[in-house]
Amino acid sequence: MQHVIVGAGPAGVVAAETLRKLDPDADITIIGDEPEPPYSRMAIPYYLIDNIEESGSYLRDPDKHFKAQNIEVVQQRVDKIDAKAKKLTLADGSSRDYDKLLIATGSHPISPPIPGLDLPQVHSCWTLEDARNIIRLAKSGSSVVLIGAGFIGCIILEALVKRGVHLAVVEMGNRMVPRMLDEKAGGLLETWCKNQGIDVHTSCSVDGIEAAAGDQVEVSLSDGSKLSAALVITATGVKANMDLVEGNDINTDQGILVNRRMQTSNPDIYAAGDVAQGVDFSTGNFEVQAIQPTATDHGRVAALNMAGKDDEHHGTLNMNVLDTVGLVSCSFGLWMGVDGGDSAELYNEDEFQYINLQFEGDHLVGASSVGKTQHVGVLRGLIESKIHLGDWKSRLMQDPTAIMEAYVACTQELSYS
Repeated sequence: MQHVIVGAGPAGVVAAETLRKLDPDADITIIGDEPEPPYSRMAIPYYLIDNIEESGSYLRDPDKHFKAQNIEVVQQRVDKIDAKAKKLTLADGSSRDYDKLLIATGSHPISPPIPGLDLPQVHSCWTLEDARNIIRLAKSGSSVVLIGAGFIGCIILEALVKRGVHLAVVEMGNRMVPRMLDEKAGGLLETWCKNQGIDVHTSCSVDGIEAAAGDQVEVSLSDGSKLSAALVITATGVKANMDLVEGNDINTDQGILVNRRMQTSNPDIYAAGDVAQGVDFSTGNFEVQAIQPTATDHGRVAALNMAGKDDEHHGTLNMNVLDTVGLVSCSFGLWMGVDGGDSAELYNEDEFQYINLQFEGDHLVGASSVGKTQHVGVLRGLIESKIHLGDWKSRLMQDPTAIMEAYVACTQELSYS
């Protein structure tokens, strides 16, 4: 059996390892289009602040692990999939046959339509090559403009501050991390960042970037202000890498559409990770969920089914945990609530503390918090377990900080029932 995996991120690596456990004799190949060994993008911020060497981002020991697992790793771009012939054409002109194919090509940064993005001082922060450019330009004391204050942007923000730069952040939304936090929580985060000396511009966009004196650029904002910078970083969202499946009669939407077995509309082709539009734990809908826990879950389930096992993916809880210059924020599940649901909220602006619980019936279905780190694991556990809260719902409506007591009481009830 020939298993080929296109994509060398967490989904692809976990899939390859799972396949090897299930089928010791199969030919297993990972094809990645970057010159580095398989690595984790989530480790890049640690590389930016010198907490790890570049090799610390590698998912596995490239000199030993894959050879020991008898997994071939090919560093080459795949140009074409011929699903009828079950063949891949690579950029160097070579080809690969497959019996089962997994597409785990991830996503790529979206470039906003801003004049000047092609200047050498402008970079995204998505690859190790991007990280090298940022390290080269983001010297201590230099001025940096970060376009986008979403989840990825705020992870980069933390690393930039630790590098000692003068940082300005520009976000089109009316708050920071608008897809993770509501207005109150996002407002707390913005105030916190400003208190740390970060120049935050919300409800604002970049109109253009122009070369200026020396190695600087001038960034023009929609509010009429101008910012000088040695480096501009774009973090304005990502889009699934679906180009490979074009012309192969494989169904796509926001990502490659898969069933619960991670199988595409072609029974011998599977998809996993950021490129796959899989089932969401909270809604049961099929959505792109670009987080690493989902990618690894996808990879495992895809591999089980590629190897002939019958396994279904029941969805991964959408969750984000963010440490922004010392202030921890998080969101889980349906943090924005559901129609007809109830909610409970605590808001302490002076102490930078916020917690919001969202209920459907007596189930906790979503939550978000700022500055309440002791609740992070409990919030996730209550949502994922779908525990009936019973009388504890009314108590939480009065005091949402009693979440730990509710969790302990409800799980003890289950253990005795």
